Amino acid sequence: MTIEEIMGFVGDLDGVLTLRPGPGDGSPEISWGDTFFYYAPDGRVPQTTQPFATIVTKDYPEDASSRLDRPDTFRLNLSVGRDAFTGWTGRQPREAATDGADPSESDALVAHPVYGTLGWLAVVNPGPRTEAAVRELLGTAHHLARSRHERRAGSDSP
Repeated sequence: MTIEEIMGFVGDLDGVLTLRPGPGDGSPEISWGDTFFYYAPDGRVPQTTQPFATIVTKDYPEDASSRLDRPDTFRLNLSVGRDAFTGWTGRQPREAATDGADPSESDALVAHPVYGTLGWLAVVNPGPRTEAAVRELLGTAHHLARSRHERRAGSDSP
């Protein structure tokens, strides 16, 4: 899957706000070129929640194990929650660091190298082996983000 294919799939989900930071928009330079997906039916960046998925195109400080410095390499990160994380990995998120998976392997679904303990999964250069899983997990991450949004909106009601 290409970045554009992922963006198209996620863009077809309801209430998604896609951010692609770049020069001149006030975002930190390190985020330029990356993509952030939020559940935001009002079209505004939520102030109290993280994106439900991201695409990163470079190594970040403290997060270089995926080796995104290689040409044409990106990583899709998915906030899938404890149940989906356990279903796909066979482990609880708190055990993410002990799985021994290579976070730089292409087209392999692994615990996120930094946020795995929080129920995040990652795929470097998703391809034929992971495409079906990626589509399912993007749907799961979107559903969880929408559910959180609806719970928060309900708790704000009088």
